Amino acid sequence: MARALRRFVPVMSVFLGLVLASGFGAWSATLTSQMPQAPLSEETLDDHLARLAEQIPGFGGIFLDENGQVAVYLVKGEVTTLSVREIGATIARTLGWDERRLRAGAIRILPGQYSFRQLKEWNDQLFPHIFEIEGVTLTDIDEARNRLWIGVESEEVAETVIETLVSLGVPREAVLVEEVEPILPMATLREKVRPLVGGLQINFPGYLCTLGFNAVRSNVTGWVTASHCTNVQGGVEGTPYWQPLEAMDTFIGTEIADPLYTWRFGCPMGRLCRYSDSAFVQLASGVSASLGHVAQTASLGSLTITGSFQITAEATRRIRGEVLSKVGRTTGWSQGPITQTCVNVGVTGTRIVLLCQDFVQATVAAGDSGSPVFKINGSGVTLYGLLWGGNSSGTSFVYSPIGNIQRSDELGPLKTCAIGTC
Repeated sequence: MARALRRFVPVMSVFLGLVLASGFGAWSATLTSQMPQAPLSEETLDDHLARLAEQIPGFGGIFLDENGQVAVYLVKGEVTTLSVREIGATIARTLGWDERRLRAGAIRILPGQYSFRQLKEWNDQLFPHIFEIEGVTLTDIDEARNRLWIGVESEEVAETVIETLVSLGVPREAVLVEEVEPILPMATLREKVRPLVGGLQINFPGYLCTLGFNAVRSNVTGWVTASHCTNVQGGVEGTPYWQPLEAMDTFIGTEIADPLYTWRFGCPMGRLCRYSDSAFVQLASGVSASLGHVAQTASLGSLTITGSFQITAEATRRIRGEVLSKVGRTTGWSQGPITQTCVNVGVTGTRIVLLCQDFVQATVAAGDSGSPVFKINGSGVTLYGLLWGGNSSGTSFVYSPIGNIQRSDELGPLKTCAIGTC
């Protein structure tokens, strides 16, 4: 193998919940105000892209380049007879995008070496085996590099991964094996705020996290936070919550939905899988909550609330290069581009693999778990998902896409938008 293993900064798995210890209250606030039976069978972003490859022979991936232009890989020798305009129309139709964004002049065609269908076949072939190797942190189809991407903790792990590639007949040149910084779950908008909005500090026994977004689930009013921001990750044990800290008048709800993590349905041997790190909490009686609103701070990095972002839509597709924001109790509002989509992530220190997660290059720290992730669109925002992890250097976070959260084997359908918007 080539010994020059690239050092990567994306994310592995870090628990971004914040432990409550004695003296925690001294933190000053700047704010003013078992196994599931349903199979993991619903389509992921990779499934949609594979279907797109069926309609565009030679399609190898799509992303936004550094200038915000849509870039599409086409494999030489398989290139379709479709015009660039027809390619744009096909992408818009399949991914549900505005066709005006994909007119001929807006698409940059790049020479690809592998079709997305081929990459997905290899990725699916590798997935059950790669996470059996201790020290593998993630697997992904890298749309911006037209390769598979496997993250590892060390060069020794890389050697084992490459041996596995060879034994399974996957071409070495089609796979980027790179050292990736481990990913941890992240558990301030830190004062009492009513009505509740997304982005606020919440307290459950012994820990601090972030309230993600208010929602209605099966006619029950409540809100969503990270599954690991419960007393037991996976399964319902009625975790109580307070905002911002436990006190006589700050109780805000009780956990009522948190699917179990399962080893079935294609999860690698010895691992437990889900498509989202999310749980639903029923709102306590007498507590007010503003549906479809996320705290807006004075500026990037600020914890001081100056207003709110209004959720007016939910993301149905994501693309590498889109600029997303999050608001969390520790680092406040941060923003950056999506760097990877639909990554299978091994959560450091656990046997959990979270399927089809996205990475964003933006500031994150312990306590930010549960933060809402969204894209600013004019006067409103589009909800993209829920932050649960990040790298130890605090430069990239990982989130569960909203489509994953609303799968039938996860929390199911949710009403998340502000009243009268969607």
